[in-house]
Amino acid sequence: MSILLSARLPHLSGLYCLEVVGHQLRSMLPMAKVSANAVQAIDLNGDWVSLGGVDLQINGVLGLAFPDLTDPVELQKAASFLWSQGIDAFTPTLVTAHPDKIQRSLSVIQDYQTQGFNRQPRHAVVLGAHLEGPFLNPAKRGAHPQDYLQSLSLDRVQGLLGGCIDVVKIVTLAPEIETDAAVIPWLRSQNIIVSLGHSLATSTQAQQAFAQGASMVTHAFNAMPGLHHREPGLLGAALTQPNVYAGLIADGQHVCPTMLDLLLRAGRGTSEGVKGGLFLVSDALAPLGLSDGTYPWDSREMEVVDGTARLPDGTLSGTTQPLLKGVTNLVQWGLCDVNEAIVLATERPRQAVGLPGLAPRQTANLLRWHYDGTTLSWQRILDE
Repeated sequence: MSILLSARLPHLSGLYCLEVVGHQLRSMLPMAKVSANAVQAIDLNGDWVSLGGVDLQINGVLGLAFPDLTDPVELQKAASFLWSQGIDAFTPTLVTAHPDKIQRSLSVIQDYQTQGFNRQPRHAVVLGAHLEGPFLNPAKRGAHPQDYLQSLSLDRVQGLLGGCIDVVKIVTLAPEIETDAAVIPWLRSQNIIVSLGHSLATSTQAQQAFAQGASMVTHAFNAMPGLHHREPGLLGAALTQPNVYAGLIADGQHVCPTMLDLLLRAGRGTSEGVKGGLFLVSDALAPLGLSDGTYPWDSREMEVVDGTARLPDGTLSGTTQPLLKGVTNLVQWGLCDVNEAIVLATERPRQAVGLPGLAPRQTANLLRWHYDGTTLSWQRILDE
């Protein structure tokens, strides 16, 4: 049995009729082209319909930090919770830690993917791990522990990934700390996406890394030099490089709204049909889904106040705001219209990792977005 929905789509203009069979989108036509004799579509009253969010940088949930994974069931609980937060898929992010912990977590993610956990309904899909560290520039390590940072070489990368190469989706690294330029080409040969971050790379060094196959930047503006009129640096290079995607945290703390506005304006300069641009990430920490308070961070502690986490020395370590909160923030702050904000969390991260967007013959776990002129809200639809 098919269900017809009349709604707006964030990446297209006008009203569309979507025919959904089960959880597959069978067809998608402008309402003007739908026959008057067709079955009446369910009118969503001008609301938007999108796929769920895809979070490519999320460090933990419900008190679990992903470097502390010991059992696939822990990841199953996280995937169930994230589904309830409107997330269709995510990359559990492993920050810098002891190599044994990283390898154990990779092994758990591998078990999760091979033992059928990823096929459960009403659970966000685990796309693979995002390894954020340990191959970072110590001068831009942020909250990452100094003791476990490693120099960047092919031998070290291969040794850390071991037999779990197939479950690593993204690796964040600082390209300027490598000397032989072998790592990025090798990671790309393994179908691993390379993201540049926690870095002091110059514009020239960043351009070289993009030429070698890097295609992403981790949390734009954070853990990298700011834009400078004579040295645009990593971020300046990324914003002018076709086919490069940059993650953006829209919690209002990691990047102030004025600079968010600047980034979004730069991102809108991309020509139609050209890949690349900005996408939202949560960068959420383990207390996501829990109340404010004091929580463990490796051997240290972090304090969460109003959804922002800091170490005792004041270092910003992350947030506990979910991904779709970033969408509503951008609209509330007047930085994006509803269409653009939704795309940044749903379509654009899919493009960044090569996943299909909202299109016929694709799985359609749909969100309905309503904007009353002041507040943007969402809910899952056809979620049975």
